[in-house]
Formats: sequence, C-alpha cells, structure tokens
Amino acid sequence: MAATPAPPQAPPKPTWDPRRPMAQPLPWLRPTIRIRLTLLYGGMFLIAGILLLSIIYLLAAQALNVGSDLPFKVTEGSVTSKICDLPTKAQPDVFNSAMSDCVNEQRQHALDNLLSRSLLALLGLAIIAFAFGYAMAGRVLSPLGRITRTARAVAGSDLSRRIELDGPDDELKELADTFDDMLERLQRAFTAQQRFVGNASHELRTPLAINRTLLEVHLSDPGAPMELQQLGKTLLATNERSEQLVEGLLLLARSDNQIVERKPVDLAEVAEQAVDQVHAEAVAKGVEIRGEQKSAVVQGNGVLLERIALNLVQNAVRYNVPDNGWVEVHTEIQHGQAVLLVSNTGPVVPAYEIDNLFEPFRRLRTERTGSDKGVGLGLSIVRSVARAHGGHISAQPREGGGLVMRVTLPV
Repeated sequence: MAATPAPPQAPPKPTWDPRRPMAQPLPWLRPTIRIRLTLLYGGMFLIAGILLLSIIYLLAAQALNVGSDLPFKVTEGSVTSKICDLPTKAQPDVFNSAMSDCVNEQRQHALDNLLSRSLLALLGLAIIAFAFGYAMAGRVLSPLGRITRTARAVAGSDLSRRIELDGPDDELKELADTFDDMLERLQRAFTAQQRFVGNASHELRTPLAINRTLLEVHLSDPGAPMELQQLGKTLLATNERSEQLVEGLLLLARSDNQIVERKPVDLAEVAEQAVDQVHAEAVAKGVEIRGEQKSAVVQGNGVLLERIALNLVQNAVRYNVPDNGWVEVHTEIQHGQAVLLVSNTGPVVPAYEIDNLFEPFRRLRTERTGSDKGVGLGLSIVRSVARAHGGHISAQPREGGGLVMRVTLPV
C-alpha cells in the first residue's frame, strides 16, 4: 500500500510586520542641507575664533612678560599698597621679591580677565555667526525650496505648475530650467495618454457592443439550428471576456494617475457592497464570507475604492479550496491609517511568488490569459488604485494555504 503523501508545508513567514509603521525621525534632527551649511559656516567661524583668541592670548602674555623681574629696585624707604600685601619693615631683597610677586599676580589677573572677556565675546559672536549662517543658507537655498514645492504640487497631479526661477544664471537656475523642461515633457506625455485612453475606450467598446448585439439577436431566433446556437453562445462568451479585458485595461490606465477629485469614502461601506456583490458566487462555491467592517473614512474616489474591495473579495472566493473554504474581510483604523484586510483559505503560495501576483496577466506559476476565473488584471488594478490614493497593498502567505491581502490608505 502506497504511503500517504504529506500535506504541503506552508512557506516561511516574512520577517517584517506590515502593520508596524516605520519610525520617522524628528523633523528638527533631520540633516538638511541648510543645517549642514549652518554648522559648516558656524564651525569654521568658531575654529577661526579659537585660533585667533589663542594667538592674542599668547601675544599678550609675551608682551606682559609674565614672571620677569621688576625693572627697578627698592633700596630704602617704604612702599604701601591697597592691593598687595607688602611688608612694612623688611630687608630690601625680601621687599623686592614681594613686589615682584604682586606685579606678577596683577599681570596674571589681567590675562585671566582678558581671556574670560574674550571667551564671552567669542560666544556672542558665535551665536551671531550661526544665526547669520542659518539666514544666509536659507537665502541661498530658497530656490531649492521653490523647486521642492513645485515638485510636491506636481506629485498631486498638477502638471501645469512650473518653477520659472529668475535670477543669475547659476547652477540652481540651470536645475530649475531642466526641471521645467522635464515637467513640460511629462505633461505632454500624460495628455497624450489620456487622449489615447479616451479614444481607445470608444474605438474598442463600440465594435464589441455591436458584436454582442448581433449575437444576442441571432440567439433570440427560435428557428436557428442547434449548432448555430451553440456557436453563438461560445462567441458571446468570448465577446464578454474581451469586453472585460478592455474594461480592465482602461481602468488600469486611468488608475495609474493620482486622484484629483476626492470625497469622503467609508471603507466599511465599500467592503460591505463588495461582499454583497460576491455573495451569490461564494454560496455557489461553498465559501463562507465573514469578518467585521469597522468605520474607516478616507478621501478618494468611491468607484475605484469599491473596485479594490471587489477585486480582492472576488479573488479570495475564486482562488479558494473546494470544501469548507472561507474569506474574512475586515476594515479598521490602525496607526492613523485606514486598513482593508482580506484573508482566505486556498492553495499554498510560496513567498517568492507573491510579487508576480500583482503583474498584469500573471498568476501563480501560470499566465492568467487562459484562466476562466478572470482576465488577469484584478490585483494589478488594486495596486494601481491604491498607489493613486497614496496607499499601498501588501500580500502575505497564510499558514496552511491562502493569502492575507492588506491595503493601507491614508486617512
């Protein structure tokens, strides 16, 4: 009797946790060019000031000639002082030594006073130098800030913005002009793409719609031969698949751009609608759909967000196990972001093949073009729509088979 083959082992779990956001450094600790220029300018001034102060101190000490003998000698009489403690009655040598110590002490006191005041002056000038360096660095780098603001506006799908930097013909102006030229080319490319999508939408949908109408008219004829009716049904199914492929390609082309018009959309409602649309197919396949949908409002396009949920739930139902399969759909707010989580039972998916699932017309180990489960654009559209909303999607193999699809969108 042949031995029973062991069940397939689940692939190893990824070492990263997609639910844990990456720690962002403090903004004031970010090593910007302005901060580095300020530190460079201020540090050079500080080093130059320390060297200058050391030279002045050494020259002053040499000029005062610390520790030298008095230029005069006391031979007789008496000298009084309110600063130094001089003996009133002593031998001339002892008296001269006391006076020399007193003068040296006063000289050292003068040097210490010079050093302390110079350090205070250096500290004040260093603060002024750092502030001046920060202001000058900001003035020099202001064109870069203008370029950055324009780039952010362009990232929001405003390709009509230009820097148009004026001023001397230096490296920054050359960079700004080059950036403007790049934006001009990008705008022409996106305009051509939008025009192509619009024309393709009309040119591809019209003949397919005509073919579908003609086939439906011929199939409605009760006197048509059985062979002709069977051929008509086959052609109608092929035409329907072509329509789905065209719609998917057009949606994929449109969803690659950022969403300009945004409205509040609750992911919970979007997920519920997707579950309702797939419910009949899930019942037919014996797949249970469960999960909790908590409110998670995001700013975006409701139709495209509904397509995300619908594609994920449809894939989870279609690529499932034959018996006792289930699909869980959850929506919630985590770490300040809206999360749509779709997990399901299904075949074991190796971790190294996860990325292939998001490529157009690709699926696990095979091409999707011959599959009866779809046209092979579902996950590609999901990733494109998520990126257009400023979010991302990640997939993780589930232990025991199936996948955990996680879509994260900014609130």
